[in-house]
Amino acid sequence: MALRFAIITCSDTRSIEEDTAGMRLEELIGANGWEVARHVIVKDERAQIAAAIVDAADELKADIVLTCGGSGLSLRDVTPETTLEVCDREVPGLGEAMRAYSLTKTGRAMLSRATAGQRGRTLVVNLPGSKKAAEENFEAVYEQFEHAVHMMAGEGHK
Repeated sequence: MALRFAIITCSDTRSIEEDTAGMRLEELIGANGWEVARHVIVKDERAQIAAAIVDAADELKADIVLTCGGSGLSLRDVTPETTLEVCDREVPGLGEAMRAYSLTKTGRAMLSRATAGQRGRTLVVNLPGSKKAAEENFEAVYEQFEHAVHMMAGEGHK
């Protein structure tokens, strides 16, 4: 199944050239035979994050939106709250799985507030902003993406 992804990096300081986590996600997505339809940087501002998620889901029709960054404890980290505001429902198991997997690597994983949600037929998943952590969290959940997209399309279990 050829999935379409959008990557939204939430950062006040990174440019697209400095977005090592986003670039690594592009590589991982490509390695699975999937497509990155868009990769953008937005500021850690609720309105910008929300607009980017809504546009990727509603206009671009991405199957999966991966946010990158903004899920920690900094006062500017607002990605999880914004994700839930624009999604129809939460998919808590993905955040739980990412934290559980990451805890096998570092105790700091328990400080992640990453979540996931469903907006229509689009799955939105929050990943950390560091390259290493984004890769680890992707590893924890990517095998469920195709099944999730089938389910959101009403295709049932395969």
